[in-house]
Amino acid sequence: MRVHVATDHAGYEFVHDLADHLRAEGYEVVDHGPDHLDAEDDYPAFCIAAGEAVVADPGSLGVVVGGSGNGEQISANKVVGVRAALAWNLETARLARQHNDANVVAVGARQHSVEEATAIVDAFLAEPFSQQERHVRRIAQVGAYERDGRAPAPTPRPAAGSGSGTGA
Repeated sequence: MRVHVATDHAGYEFVHDLADHLRAEGYEVVDHGPDHLDAEDDYPAFCIAAGEAVVADPGSLGVVVGGSGNGEQISANKVVGVRAALAWNLETARLARQHNDANVVAVGARQHSVEEATAIVDAFLAEPFSQQERHVRRIAQVGAYERDGRAPAPTPRPAAGSGSGTGA
């Protein structure tokens, strides 16, 4: 599997260690920058490039890294077709794939040890999408909004107390 990575200065060293780890695990890693450490760099260009590459490369996944991962996730999510999730532990990484078919994970390099952050990325990359109908339906609603800008109608719910079988 191809993995597109991007970072800013806060994650620069981590992403290079991560890329080596992923290559050792058999992944093909494509680095979208930056190509040198610059404490004044701006992450949006790198994260958007990684997001565009994931969308253009079906079956690939992405990893964006920053100090907190928040700005990187927001930037990647501006790309139509990207579903980037900020993961802060193994469970959020797995659930992002299982329930949301997330194709990009954001990680905060300043929030975790190298070992923790690597384990989060590994969990994300290894987890398949569940294919459960409710998750497919919800992802389709988000995709439709991306395409046409119309919010989905709320799912109708039974009125409180109706059909509960607990009459007085």
